[in-house]
Amino acid sequence: MNFNNIKYTRPDYEIAISQINDAAKRLSVAKSFEEADSIFVEVENIKSSVSTMSTLANIRHDIDTKDEFYNAEVEFLDNIEPELREAEQIWAMALMGSRFRDDFAKKYNELMFARLDLLTKSFSPEIMDELREENALVTDYEKLLASAQIDFNGEVLTISQIGPYLQSEDDNIRDSAWQAYDNWMHENNLKLDEYYSKLTKLRDSIGKKLGYDDFTKVGYYRLSRSDYDHLEVEKFRAAVVKYVVPIATELVKKQADRIGKPFPLSYSDVALKFRNGNPKPASIKPEDILKTGREFYHNLSKETAEFIDLMLDNELFDVVSRKGKSGGGYCTFLESYKSPFIFANFNGTAGDVEVITHEAGHAFAVYTARNILPSESKWATLEACEVHSMSMEFFAWSWANEFFGKDADKFKYKHLADALTFIPYGTMVDHFQHIVYAKPDLSPEERNSEWNRLTGIYMPWIKHIDELKFYKSGRGWQRQSHIFSVPFYYIDYCLAQTVALQFWAAIEEDKEAAWEKYMKYTSYAGTKSFTELIKLAGLKTPFGEDSLKTVSEAAQLWLSTFDFSNIS
Repeated sequence: MNFNNIKYTRPDYEIAISQINDAAKRLSVAKSFEEADSIFVEVENIKSSVSTMSTLANIRHDIDTKDEFYNAEVEFLDNIEPELREAEQIWAMALMGSRFRDDFAKKYNELMFARLDLLTKSFSPEIMDELREENALVTDYEKLLASAQIDFNGEVLTISQIGPYLQSEDDNIRDSAWQAYDNWMHENNLKLDEYYSKLTKLRDSIGKKLGYDDFTKVGYYRLSRSDYDHLEVEKFRAAVVKYVVPIATELVKKQADRIGKPFPLSYSDVALKFRNGNPKPASIKPEDILKTGREFYHNLSKETAEFIDLMLDNELFDVVSRKGKSGGGYCTFLESYKSPFIFANFNGTAGDVEVITHEAGHAFAVYTARNILPSESKWATLEACEVHSMSMEFFAWSWANEFFGKDADKFKYKHLADALTFIPYGTMVDHFQHIVYAKPDLSPEERNSEWNRLTGIYMPWIKHIDELKFYKSGRGWQRQSHIFSVPFYYIDYCLAQTVALQFWAAIEEDKEAAWEKYMKYTSYAGTKSFTELIKLAGLKTPFGEDSLKTVSEAAQLWLSTFDFSNIS
């Protein structure tokens, strides 16, 4: 199965919805578990077929957002998706009310019912119009960023393509690139304000129609958080401010000394980690990075070797940055083919290697779970999934020489230091969203003021400069797509980074034992909750102060012993 040879056919959603509704009726009168289970598998097959074509359409749209055919398909899918969700809710209610519920839990897993319960709590036919509008606004936001035409140094670049210039060791080039990027974002800030104002009010309406005070609970339910709530997240945020922010601040002070800049740093100077330049891959050619990735995964384990061969032999990657291509990167899954797909935008920076490890961490996890039913259980909840990817990045340290050549040690330092400075930023994104959805009537100016206030708490190493109008005005949050597309997701990266740092420490001690622990964590996929997976792998939960304090101090100790004499 080669990705480029897969034929797209729009599913007949009316038939699929009718079949799912009919199956729900038949399940309610099934006379035996064997009969009920047969109906269950039938619905899984229907959902698999629909999901595969929907995923395929979205991938091809993201590859070229100017493609009129797939633009029309995504618009159609945005409109029909709420109707499919209604049918899936009817099916979920039938499953939860089935007299064979215990049999299903025993054969498959108990967590599936907790996730179904959260699904029903986050949907009602009353909000279908709002869901359609929400889908359309998110698509419009993503298309706007994909359409970016940034004038820089005689070229017209996308957001991905300007990335290398944003971290150039040449101060003039780097500052000019940040100025050009800032100019484009500033020119579009009113449109971005409009999208987000509409989204926050729309989501607030969704929350209230579902019977909640605001959207926050709905956001958590959408993310299938069954084992912790916003109070646990608040404790985590407080621990980040107490333990990680001071360490991260000291790291940035040392960075300022290395690059010869006064502390605090501008966004442009924060992007430069070493005076002689940030680490770069040994080769920036996408084909070379993928080739080295194949070698790494063959060296890592038999399972990862099988996985990477499937991915590369069947062209299940699209990594080259092009005009009109959506930004960012992600991993998704083609159900009918039991195959992951990785979407990315290589730009010649260390981030390209991080993609082949991060997104492939997701892809390997879902590949490992490809035969699990129900389909939702192939994926752990999002924070658990991010452990797969962030920990895989640390396993790739063993192959740093092959990926980075002379910059291998420089990369390791930057990677670990970035993990510590990222946690405060990601936590700030979460804090910002809790404020916004608690006060959905905030004006754009009030939202921006909150972002600047939070920056002072979580990122005190940032200095706003007059030249960067977009950033100085407190609009930096608008470049973070998760804020628009998946509310409350971003803290998952921070929770996961805390667990991934535990894997880093384990790898430093005994890589083989750490891999066994990783495979144990991964093998359960979405059949266990986040905190259950952590416990099964013998790790510490990120909630509470002990874990965050321990891993951040361990990382700080490693970084403090780093020898800069040959690279700074």
